[in-house]
Amino acid sequence: MATSEVIYTGDLRCKSTHLYSGTDIFTDAPLDNQGQAAYFSPTDLMATSLANCMLTIMGIAARTHQFSIDGTRAEVTKIMASDPRRIAEVKIELYFPPNNYSEKEKKIIDHIAHTCPVALSLHPDLKQNITLHF
Repeated sequence: MATSEVIYTGDLRCKSTHLYSGTDIFTDAPLDNQGQAAYFSPTDLMATSLANCMLTIMGIAARTHQFSIDGTRAEVTKIMASDPRRIAEVKIELYFPPNNYSEKEKKIIDHIAHTCPVALSLHPDLKQNITLHF
């Protein structure tokens, strides 16, 4: 079964439907590429997916090892390059709540930040600049 259905709705916008849940995501071209930035751009979603993947896998590890990352916040910055137009760098600042993480827990979190499925799926030329704030 397909994962999603994407429909171009016009005016540089798309509607993506997650077929299992029926939820929708809308995208728009960015301001610097003829769009209105009314929604995430496709490249915004890619950069944001990296942070979502990290936090999801960290949440699985936290559940497994019986600690909490609830309330952890990620700030995502996408840096574009040209010729060809592409994402050159994604900066992610992860801010963890004050939970007195052990050194083992910090190592687990750090490892996941660099090895989650999205991180490993991206081209090695794309710079992933990840900073953890405990």
